[in-house]
Amino acid sequence: MGGVKEIRLILENGDEFKGFSFGAEHSASGEVVFNTGMVGYPESLTDPSYKGQILVLTYPLIGNYGVPGNEIEQSLLKNFESGRIQVQALVVSDYSFEHSHWNAKKSLAQWLKEENIPAIYGVDTRKLTKALREKGAMLGKIVFDNEDINFYDPNAFDLVKQVTVKEPMIYNEKPNQKKVVVVDCGIKNNILRNLIKRSLTVVRVPYDYDFLDMDFDGLLISNGPGDPKMCKKTIENAKKALENNIPTFGICLGNQLLALAAGGDTYKLKYGHRSQNQPCILNNTKRCFITAQNHGFAVDMKSLSEDWQEFFVNANDGTNEGIKHKTKPFMSVQFHPEGKSGPEDTNFLFDEFVGMIK
Repeated sequence: MGGVKEIRLILENGDEFKGFSFGAEHSASGEVVFNTGMVGYPESLTDPSYKGQILVLTYPLIGNYGVPGNEIEQSLLKNFESGRIQVQALVVSDYSFEHSHWNAKKSLAQWLKEENIPAIYGVDTRKLTKALREKGAMLGKIVFDNEDINFYDPNAFDLVKQVTVKEPMIYNEKPNQKKVVVVDCGIKNNILRNLIKRSLTVVRVPYDYDFLDMDFDGLLISNGPGDPKMCKKTIENAKKALENNIPTFGICLGNQLLALAAGGDTYKLKYGHRSQNQPCILNNTKRCFITAQNHGFAVDMKSLSEDWQEFFVNANDGTNEGIKHKTKPFMSVQFHPEGKSGPEDTNFLFDEFVGMIK
């Protein structure tokens, strides 16, 4: 551990947390958010929904199982949710300099340095998380070697434009299969894996792509980062898809975009839901599912017309976790039925989507 350098996390309210660097040696800024999951940092760090954010992991021991390799399966990285680390920086309590796992190819620190992502350990993450819970998600900056920089508010920018695919891509193209258009707002690879697994041809298009003249059977609107109201073209296209009665499934940001396309409204949560253990209740039942989540905005259910019903509700704070049309094949969920990382208890929703188009 010789040569470890001090580094600081500074919040916009002036709070300062000192620690030590174990990633790339430069400063970075973004929105500071926390995730309460115990495992899954390779998947979380590569989740495009974290674009523009400084991620705080509340579980104290991080890095002990290293980072897996870049194996490809079904034209997708097998062990990651996108092709790169998406966070602005990483904050942990205790970094494990020694790692051990049968599938590990490198340490977390090595990976962060290769991807040019700063990281800090030695921070009192309990105190930091309490501050974020009390005051809400705040802007912050990692300051390395007194290289001070300005605060950066990612929600003021079109983050989805930065993470969407640049050109349409096709997966699992085979004759006599149903075809699904996937609007990539920062999609996680495991959503694509789940569609491919169900014998669907998947056409992945940019978030602002006009897909309505294409020949397809169903539409999926993916997860992604930032304020859904920034995705004006996506909302416009989704609205036309609803008018044409195209079977539609939204996930995470897709839930918010579907609500906006249906004439509803969204709002920013105080500190969002970011974990692998969020309890969600299926509407009009007593069934509760444990879900993986990563979002900072939510749907205002009261803003939707009576044609829509609440699909799921968060058991912790009562916020909306999904919407469903009463008579047409439109549904969406705020959580991640594909997991990665986290439970796949709601994976059956992909089967429901397939049932809507077959």
